Amino acid sequence: MMRPRVLSAAAIAAVTVVGLAVLPNGAATAGDTGLRAAARGTGVKIGTAVNMDALATDAPYAAAGAREFNTVTPENVMKWEVVEPTQGHYDWTQADKLVDVARRNGQAVRGHTLVWHSQLPSWINETDFTPAQLRDLLRRHIFAEMGHFKGRIWAWDVVNEAFNEDGTLRDTIWLRNLGPGYIADAFRWAHQADPSAILFLNDYNVEWIGPKSTAEYNLIKDLRRQGVPVQGFGMQGHLGIQYGLPGDVLENVRRFDALGVKTAFTEVDIRMILPDDQIKTQAQAEGFGLLLRACLLVRHCISYTVWGFTDKYSWVPGVFSGEGSATPMTEDYQKKPAYDTLKETFQLAS
Repeated sequence: MMRPRVLSAAAIAAVTVVGLAVLPNGAATAGDTGLRAAARGTGVKIGTAVNMDALATDAPYAAAGAREFNTVTPENVMKWEVVEPTQGHYDWTQADKLVDVARRNGQAVRGHTLVWHSQLPSWINETDFTPAQLRDLLRRHIFAEMGHFKGRIWAWDVVNEAFNEDGTLRDTIWLRNLGPGYIADAFRWAHQADPSAILFLNDYNVEWIGPKSTAEYNLIKDLRRQGVPVQGFGMQGHLGIQYGLPGDVLENVRRFDALGVKTAFTEVDIRMILPDDQIKTQAQAEGFGLLLRACLLVRHCISYTVWGFTDKYSWVPGVFSGEGSATPMTEDYQKKPAYDTLKETFQLAS
């Protein structure tokens, strides 16, 4: 069903810088004032990546996750190295916990991720397998994981980060051994394994128009022409305010929307060089709002997911030296201007 578009572009543009606990009946209450309540009626789900260690040990984290979001993405527990650490022996323990708690909270689950060059189990070594064997292993993995969760996963990131910045295909174990056709094969297998799931191609640095996003656009257009079931395009949204904010996000999202695929912002965080200050946090708020406004202003954008909602568990400081403060909440769960911008933008659109 198409969601109502009651908010003008000018009105949205005016909003610029300004473990999960179980909720009663598995849904937000009428008096809830979180992001999931603000998003209600817009047709766009608001989500977060979930840290399973924090979920198990940090009650404020669990409560905030349940209150604020109506979709969740596993940070790591559905990646291949976790679910099949030894060949032929599966461990769904942590992933099952996430799916079960999400169900009790009335939250949809985004599966992340089936085909990636990173976080592969150590036993997958291309010197030990022929290309034919690797193709069979990839097919078996997709059918095993999607089969285990069949009917319980709303959308899947099927192929993740397949392109280089210049628009060429990334040199991976899959491209080297299977050729570029591995992408089409993965989507066909995924659709066979669970026809009800929405199947996404997902990548970073594709929020704006450039060689990488154009290569993704051309691939999706070509695959859909061939009947390959690519049904969505995910833009991760890992940005840094020191590089400036992309001005053509809406134009970029609109061209994918015109292809007839669903779109989503799947891993949004906006980092800064530390220490933070008022100017940086306001610029960050504008960045979060920029991506959400682009989502709300197109017909087929279905979700907006932050890659963690509190700086307490953010991946950014461990990867980008001297950078951080990338999420909408502080380490002690205080709401930043970015949080307020997301909430107010949703409220205007609902």
